Amino acid sequence: MTNTQIQTSRLGSAGPTVGRIGFGAMGLSGVYGPADETESMAAIHAALDSGAGLIDTGDFYGSGHNEMLVGRAIADRPREEVTLSVKFGALLGPDISWQGMDTRPAAVKNFLSYSLRRLGVDYIDVYRPARLDPAVPIEDTIGAIAEMIDAGYVRHIGLSEVGTETLRRAAAVHPIADLQIEYSLFSRGIEAEILPTCRELGIGITAYGVLSRGLLSDSLRGRDGAALSDSRAGIPRFQGENLHANLKLVDTLAGLAQERGVTTAQLAIAWVLGRGDDIVPLIGTRSARRWAESIAGAAISLTPAEQAAIAEAVPAAAVIGSRYPEPMMATLDSER
Repeated sequence: MTNTQIQTSRLGSAGPTVGRIGFGAMGLSGVYGPADETESMAAIHAALDSGAGLIDTGDFYGSGHNEMLVGRAIADRPREEVTLSVKFGALLGPDISWQGMDTRPAAVKNFLSYSLRRLGVDYIDVYRPARLDPAVPIEDTIGAIAEMIDAGYVRHIGLSEVGTETLRRAAAVHPIADLQIEYSLFSRGIEAEILPTCRELGIGITAYGVLSRGLLSDSLRGRDGAALSDSRAGIPRFQGENLHANLKLVDTLAGLAQERGVTTAQLAIAWVLGRGDDIVPLIGTRSARRWAESIAGAAISLTPAEQAAIAEAVPAAAVIGSRYPEPMMATLDSER
């Protein structure tokens, strides 16, 4: 059990109350290399014991493996202590290649039925399409999830990686609890339009990639552009000279963290937490020890001046390489 107890926050004006930091389970299904199942279960339990509550998964993570793992981890917990956030709709080939999205109303209900079975629950707290399906009006998708709310299978609706127009259209159909989107010192694109729109509409933010897939920590420092062997190898930000240049920025952040007596990751998490009570960072880790280290960032208080100084010392404009491979970037509604 972790010593730090996380405070709570509400996801938007219509969402559930959750811990100020949520647990991202994706990495427990081989995305960043093999994960030990016993350690993975312990990490989920540590998150729940610390008051995180919010567990984020996707039906396509490990082709169902992630949901089954999460289901086993929460089986002995009171259902009201766990807030399950599930993404659906992504189509993957046997080689994990991206095949697009399917968010037709019939598909929504089909995906949901499998998720409920794999997770071993009667309802999902926040259900969201993983990306915008360009072939299906967002109103149709949201309407189908709303029907599942009326039927008792879903409690709240979320969105993921969509832009302002889609946010407005979706919110006109049904209240949206939160938008899940990448946000970190290295990825601040939401600050221009998306974050203000969410705040106008009463939509919370669950921020993933808070550590920029491990860049904003001490785990990759000193690699000097050495190739990675996991899924990050295909991301421009992690390739060759790009990685070398980006790690120089991380060294600057590490220096600021050292001055405060905290880790690089803890300072990066504290920076995101300080951007607003409506922003809930999702922290992905494969061990209880790493979880305890990460959530200690919640105890770091940064003044507005300190926030600004960190942002200036580690300018997002200086980051080289996109956060996804270019073909994937082109599919993101949030980037249009």
